[in-house]
Formats: sequence, C-alpha cells, structure tokens
Amino acid sequence: MIALAIVLAEVGFWFLIAAGLLLRYPLRRPRAGLVLLASAPVVDALLLGFVTWDLAHGATATSFHALSAVYIGVSVAFGHRMVRWADVRFAHRFAGGPPPAPKPTGAARTRAAREGWLRHLLAWSIGVGLLVVAIVVVGDADRTAALRAIAQGWTVVLLVDAAFSLPATRPASPDRRPATPTRR
Repeated sequence: MIALAIVLAEVGFWFLIAAGLLLRYPLRRPRAGLVLLASAPVVDALLLGFVTWDLAHGATATSFHALSAVYIGVSVAFGHRMVRWADVRFAHRFAGGPPPAPKPTGAARTRAAREGWLRHLLAWSIGVGLLVVAIVVVGDADRTAALRAIAQGWTVVLLVDAAFSLPATRPASPDRRPATPTRR
C-alpha cells in the first residue's frame, strides 16, 4: 500500500508540474499554471500524512515507509530546482524565452557540484529527520528496523557523494571556454 502511495505521489507531483507548465506556456494561462506549480508540495504533505497514519495504526515500517521520507527530502531540497529546470525549457520552447544555459565548466562546475552536494545534505537532513521522528514516535525497535537501515545507507551515500562533489576531494575540471587573446 505504501509503495502505491509513493508511486501515486511521484505521478501526482509530475502531473501537477507538467499541467502547470502546459497551462503557463502553450495555453497562455500563467496564473492557473502557477497555481498548479505551487500546489505540487501538497502531494508531499499528503504522502507524509498517509505514512504517519499507517505507522500510527500499528504498521511495521518497511523500506517503502523509509523511501517516502527520502522522497519528501529530495522533493523539498531539489523540487524547486527541477521545476525551474523544466520552466526554462518550456519558456524557451513555447514562449520565446532564452535558451537554457550551457553546463558549467571550470570553477563554475566546481561551485555547481558543491551546491548539488549541499542540496543533497538538505535532502538527507529532512529525510533522516523524518525517519528519526518516526522511529521515536513508533517507539519499537523491531517495527522500525527498516527505517534505521535506510537512514544508515543514505548516510553512506551522502559521504560518497561528498568525496566526489566537494572541491577539496575532486580534481578541478579545465575551463573549456575558448581562450581570448591578451593584449600587451
């Protein structure tokens, strides 16, 4: 049941985003589109409420319960960025907006990697925070073992991501912009 709720939440989130962008650009209804885009976080709240209700009514936590916390953390930390990414592309395609910026190189790439890791840290903080709250509220180590396992696994993933994303641990990429001649 929880797996279905997560799938429905993901589908609902992307449906609201797609419908909002379609209203906003091809159908030229920017206010209606904005309402749908702004309502996407409601899906996360509904999922959180359903998982909380399920655990409060005696369900043994599964990895799907834990994945709902991961989903909510990622959605909060990266959701706005994903919507902005899609919005720029829709604006360019349907409303004559500027083309999307090229992928960063050099120092900008390093900054983008650091920002991505900081967003991952935010997602981890929210998700693991929700898992810890659920563990405390349920109060039964046997019923919450799956929550602890996901929190521990995600912590390892966060640390590996840090090793690859933070500037002190990764080689700097060369700046691939064409060199401009210098005047003497």
